Amino acid sequence: MAYEPAAGPAYGTARETAVRESSVRESSVRETSVRETEARREEAPGQARRRVRARGRRPRPFGLRTRLVFAFLLVAAVGCGTTAALTYRAARSAILEQTQNTAVSAFRQQVEDLNITLPLDEGSLRDRLLHIARQGKPRPWRVYAEYGTLRVSSTDRPTSSVLTPELRARAHAREGTPHTGFQRVVTNGTPYLTIAVPAVFLTQVGGDPRPTGLVLYAVMELREDEANIEALVTAARDGALPALAIALIPALIAARGVLRPVRELRHAAASMGRGRLDTRIHAKGSDELADLARTFNESAAELERSVTELRRAEARARRFASDVSHELRTPLAGMLAVTEVLDEDAGTLDSDTARAVRLISAETVKLAVLVEDLMEISRFDARAAELHTDEVDVADCVRETLSSRHWTDPEQVRAVLGEGIRARLDPRRFDVVVANLVGNALRHGRAPVTVRVSADGGSTLVVEVSDRGPGIHPDVLPHVFERFFKADPARTRSAGSGLGLAITQENVRLHGGTVGAANDPAGGAVFTVRIPL
Repeated sequence: MAYEPAAGPAYGTARETAVRESSVRESSVRETSVRETEARREEAPGQARRRVRARGRRPRPFGLRTRLVFAFLLVAAVGCGTTAALTYRAARSAILEQTQNTAVSAFRQQVEDLNITLPLDEGSLRDRLLHIARQGKPRPWRVYAEYGTLRVSSTDRPTSSVLTPELRARAHAREGTPHTGFQRVVTNGTPYLTIAVPAVFLTQVGGDPRPTGLVLYAVMELREDEANIEALVTAARDGALPALAIALIPALIAARGVLRPVRELRHAAASMGRGRLDTRIHAKGSDELADLARTFNESAAELERSVTELRRAEARARRFASDVSHELRTPLAGMLAVTEVLDEDAGTLDSDTARAVRLISAETVKLAVLVEDLMEISRFDARAAELHTDEVDVADCVRETLSSRHWTDPEQVRAVLGEGIRARLDPRRFDVVVANLVGNALRHGRAPVTVRVSADGGSTLVVEVSDRGPGIHPDVLPHVFERFFKADPARTRSAGSGLGLAITQENVRLHGGTVGAANDPAGGAVFTVRIPL
């Protein structure tokens, strides 16, 4: 059987007497108290709009601010690197091409101005090579000559390992006209420019040049040019680091500009989470963040309107319940008095009339209990419920509660009471708590119901009420303390109003304690009350 919240304290002689007595007393909660409380709640949304200002907060190590700055610097670094690479490539090509063009042009001119008489004389050829080497541009050359098997140079070595077979093959081409050739090579880590110029002669004026078989080579080191290029790379690298440091400033400014609306939105959301539904964000500009701020403001305004309307509807419902309860108390007092007389005379009536009289009496008592419960809920809603505490023996209070409801049969209710436990409690409200829990267990659980009283660590009073029924369905557990909640929607007509456990929870909260519901693995439901001693 599924559990449902009890209607209120168990019904019995003591309960009926309490209802009749309370019917003729003036209520401690007046309609004005309820109305004033609800009026204050309704006025809150109408106050001045709160504008959220972002407060300073320590940046997170890997937060959005850090990622934005890192992305900005990464873009700056990629830009600097790309610019440096393109600049290096263009400057390197320009430097080497300038050196190369100057050297090739100068060497070819030297060869063309060379007056050579065939057959060649090795000594005179060497002198001419030395002269050409000294005239080297943009710096001195090492000059080599090849004519058949003859090898002559301006150095101590007749030939050079720097000269490649490809360059020689181009210079000694037999078909067509030999052309000037050049190569940039690196040997043993040293860069060189090698130039090959074949010597030619003209058979007639305006005719095609014919190769003489003599080829002159010039070898020039490019260390100075490479050093200039390396200096350019170093300058680019040294300039990139300050550029990145300077880029950090606009990166921080940009990140701050992006994060300011985000922080305002976060503070606004937190403010709304704390119940300040009139919170708004100052939206300016036309970017995406401004659109987000406007959307937030529109959503917040709509939410405020909806919640305000719900609060007003709730306030009207509470005022209605409070008004109806107050208006019903006086006629109910008279009805209770009449039904009490009828109950006494029921034995003198015929069976059908007596049954009707007892039914009217029972239903009148239930109505009186419902009205009393509604008034009690009204006190809690108006925050007018007060504690009148006294130092009491908890075990004696529980015994009195069970005895006044005639729950003394051990087959129905068992009491396991820790003796000597004293606490400051409101006896009337504590009586309602215990009676509601035990009555609920008897109605919706299965006997025997066990009431245990103990002190947890000497600082917390623990009251546990358990039964041997089927327990509470897991889907019902989160709702058992809600007002007017019943596990079976079809059971709209039952012995309870659905307010008993809600009143129990409010009474426990007044004592600074908690109440919870759970299922015992061995079977049955367990309600546990914890109140600080």
